[in-house]
Amino acid sequence: MNKIVIVGGVAGGASAAARIRRLDETAEIIMLERSGYVSYANCGLPYYVGGEITEEKKLTLQTPESFRARFNVDVRVRNEAVAIDTEKKEVTIKNLATGETYTECYDKLILSPGARPTRPPLPGMDDPDIYTLRTVEDTFTLRSFVTGRTPEHVVVVGGGYIGLEMAENLRRMGIAVTMLEMADHVIASFDYDMACEVHAYLRTKGIALRRSTAAEGFSREDGRLTVHLKGGEKLACDAVIMAVGVTPETTLAKEAGLELGVRGAIVVDDHMRTSAPDVYAVGDAVQVRHLVSGKPALLPLAGPANKQGRIAADNICGLDSVFDGSQGSSIVKIFDMTAAGTGLSEAAAKQAGIPCDKVFLYSPSHATYYPGATNMSIKVLFNTEDGKILGAQIVGFDGVDKRCDVLAAAIRAGMTAEDLAELELCYAPPFSSAKDPVNMAGFMIQNIRDGLVKQNHWHDMVNRPEDVVVLDVRTDGEFARGHIEGALHIPVDSLRGRIDELPKGKTLYVHCQSGLRSYVACRMLSQHGFDCYNLAGGYRFYDIVTRDREADLTPVHPCGVPV
Repeated sequence: MNKIVIVGGVAGGASAAARIRRLDETAEIIMLERSGYVSYANCGLPYYVGGEITEEKKLTLQTPESFRARFNVDVRVRNEAVAIDTEKKEVTIKNLATGETYTECYDKLILSPGARPTRPPLPGMDDPDIYTLRTVEDTFTLRSFVTGRTPEHVVVVGGGYIGLEMAENLRRMGIAVTMLEMADHVIASFDYDMACEVHAYLRTKGIALRRSTAAEGFSREDGRLTVHLKGGEKLACDAVIMAVGVTPETTLAKEAGLELGVRGAIVVDDHMRTSAPDVYAVGDAVQVRHLVSGKPALLPLAGPANKQGRIAADNICGLDSVFDGSQGSSIVKIFDMTAAGTGLSEAAAKQAGIPCDKVFLYSPSHATYYPGATNMSIKVLFNTEDGKILGAQIVGFDGVDKRCDVLAAAIRAGMTAEDLAELELCYAPPFSSAKDPVNMAGFMIQNIRDGLVKQNHWHDMVNRPEDVVVLDVRTDGEFARGHIEGALHIPVDSLRGRIDELPKGKTLYVHCQSGLRSYVACRMLSQHGFDCYNLAGGYRFYDIVTRDREADLTPVHPCGVPV
């Protein structure tokens, strides 16, 4: 009979325990969890703080009692593994309720310690009104604060998923929110240009967004918590939520002599085995292989953690399961907006040395003649050598998850642009278009790879050579509402009759609102001998990005004025 000790519950550990029991009814399974909750909806915690989820029990997926009843697992909450002896195959455990220390031997050990919120060593970080969000206990503490003390202004440090979700939930409660992001854009896995869509939307929702702004410390001044910003500015507030990312919880593994990799994460093979015999590791604390780049990566996500728990369990029970890698598929709700991504960003692809280009679409969520259609901004990255899809980022209000999931599946299957064009996807007017946005991305990449059109991008337009002619083929009304300075304006439907107005021998940068009509114009002009480039994403995308670059990102907040 195998004795299996699992350190940590939640996604990876709990999945492993349940899978082992389904495969081996005779195994002795002990699961240790230092918090008071063994399996809980970690991703739902911000929504409990904001009151969207109202019942405490909805956060807990399993209790120690339910786990024992269904899976016959000895779950010990408030019990922390404090040492591992891999030679003796023994775990030292501290009962946090009694202070007692004891040991358990194991035949197989699974480490699922997760990751802890990063708390940078800044002055004043020990202030009780600086919060992080990881456990159910953290959630109850923060919920008690926002409901009991009715804060007026909270500073959220970090523009990742947790930071954005907390900002939304606090703002919905009527609390003024200032968001500080050290980088030039929110959502680190996104590229700057696609994040600009999110920046603009956050501002419409009253979030005071401060990009390229770092907190350097905290203090108490005139009875209020004060955030000290780089450069000397100060912000007074009632509380700070630190959401600057997570750090693998690998102290135990390090002290046990296990091999560590990226950012101190536990190195595992494709069977989830560590460098120590009979010791496995899963979840947010492990280093994985990025499915697209092949590089070591740290991708703390619930989906891969669950799969890894299952794979570790399979191998312990004699099944040859492997974890091929993770592509970082993720999604976030920001008020009514959805932002999703999968695979590599453009920045990550270039860092990995992969030859790449991208297309931008602004596509409706379903047939425009059916009521309720909204547009999505889509960026799809592809390998210029073989046409394989490398990554995608989508921002919109409806249908974002569906398209990102299709593209995630396409990336895992190694599909090319030609494959996207051929995909047969479900269509009816309330759900999609006959040419789904995923198909359209494939068509666009095909056109580029086949040499039917050349494209340029917003950054090419910003830094264009002086002798380039900018041609705007939108309608008179669109042009009047805003245009690129110095652009020549000829609507596409008048272009054939006015081609003689275009200067011969000049390179043309052609654009419309989204890139579709300008593609038609480029096909027309190229067959008349003109050297033309279509502006990817059109004037709309160019305008969003250039406005963001010039935006005043230091709004004075009624509750966040410098003190």
